[in-house]
Amino acid sequence: MGFPNPLIGNQVKHLLLILISILLLSSPVIGQSERPETIIVPVSSMGDVSDTRKQILENTLTNELKKHFRIVPQEKYEQVLEQVFEELEYEECSEDTCIMRVQEMLQVENVFNLQIIGEGKDSQLNLKWITLDEKKNETDYCEGCNTKKLNDKVRGLVEKIVGVKKVFTDELVVQKIEKDKTKKMFVSVGESGTILTSSDGTTWTSRTSGTSEDLRGITYGNGLFVGVGESGITPTSSDGTSWDLRGTRTSVFLKGVTYGKGLFVGVGESGTVVTSPDGTTWTERNSGTSDHLNKVTYGNDTFVTVGYGIILTSSDGITWTERNSGTYLFDPKFLGVTYGNGLFVTVGWFGIIRTSSDGTSWTERNSGTSDYLRGVTYGNRLFVTVGDNGIIVTSPDGTTWTERTSGTSKRFRGVTYGNGLFVTVGKSGTIHTSIDGIYWSERTSWTERTSGTSETLYGVTYSQ
Repeated sequence: MGFPNPLIGNQVKHLLLILISILLLSSPVIGQSERPETIIVPVSSMGDVSDTRKQILENTLTNELKKHFRIVPQEKYEQVLEQVFEELEYEECSEDTCIMRVQEMLQVENVFNLQIIGEGKDSQLNLKWITLDEKKNETDYCEGCNTKKLNDKVRGLVEKIVGVKKVFTDELVVQKIEKDKTKKMFVSVGESGTILTSSDGTTWTSRTSGTSEDLRGITYGNGLFVGVGESGITPTSSDGTSWDLRGTRTSVFLKGVTYGKGLFVGVGESGTVVTSPDGTTWTERNSGTSDHLNKVTYGNDTFVTVGYGIILTSSDGITWTERNSGTYLFDPKFLGVTYGNGLFVTVGWFGIIRTSSDGTSWTERNSGTSDYLRGVTYGNRLFVTVGDNGIIVTSPDGTTWTERTSGTSKRFRGVTYGNGLFVTVGKSGTIHTSIDGIYWSERTSWTERTSGTSETLYGVTYSQ
């Protein structure tokens, strides 16, 4: 047995180094998989703007956004947009409605759109960033600018509007948008301060809320989970794991909460409405009613809250207007409300369903059930409402509704959609999930975790 040939040993080492280098280069940069997805709408223009200039600026925009986002392929965006055009009537397909529908279908929160206005040698650039919660705009004006200077302007607009913080390590620069740390998480709240979280809708973890009061509502916005409950409490969390117990200026039982226009809006008993820009400091508003308010949602630039025989709307969350929900044999008791596909849908006692495109005029729909409907959501091109006796009813358009089999007779209290999954929660800690809203499977959290709960779960949300 002889000594190893040193020449062969060096060759093997050299090959291993090459292989390792290839693997490192082909692997994603640390933090890359955490980058959120975005759609880039083709550059729009007015006035004196050539197609060549538009394409150059769009290429620059794409290259800059690639530093912070994963870009949805243009072909994929155009395919989905074509589906939206087929689904909606021409007059229904406003910019906001169509873009929101594309976001929902692709399950992408971010959309960027660059507009160029040209007059002679002068140009104005407007970069718009649209998320499911808010819009941001940055504008710049350039007098006598050539395409090279406009490219620099585009880079500056991206830096201004995205506002990414850089974290430096020894060898790598990891870029991360702060609010992404709560992405892709389900959170459910319930009796006795119960809070559960899940990254997949299947395995759930109990969290410490810091209260034994009932929690009735939960929402997500601006990188923050905000819950509401008894005695005006509002637990908040930036990561879904650690929770801070906040309070409003009211001791009233709060039952619903939503986020829109940079504002959290909570509603509750005796017509109570409270608002907060950050989930910490709350201001009580005059709703104009003493009727109980159960839930609130935001869509189409409008807040809508529903309750016992009443529907209110607001453009800013501060000033509220009562709307006529229709003439019926009894005052309808609305228990849930959502917005999707250009439509508000509210549900309640004895299977009542009402729909509205603007929150002002409402139309009665036939749910096909007399069971109380307590929660409603929209996702994957489908409205899903849930309620007593395990009832689940779905509709693609808010008009025609079909009952589905849930496999349980337990009372459902809330439902949401996220990450390609419908999740509904309810009595005794029951949780059911469905990929399509039609076929459902049970996920009882107490059988999957030794620290599970048998408390009733009232609400559930998902951070996109």
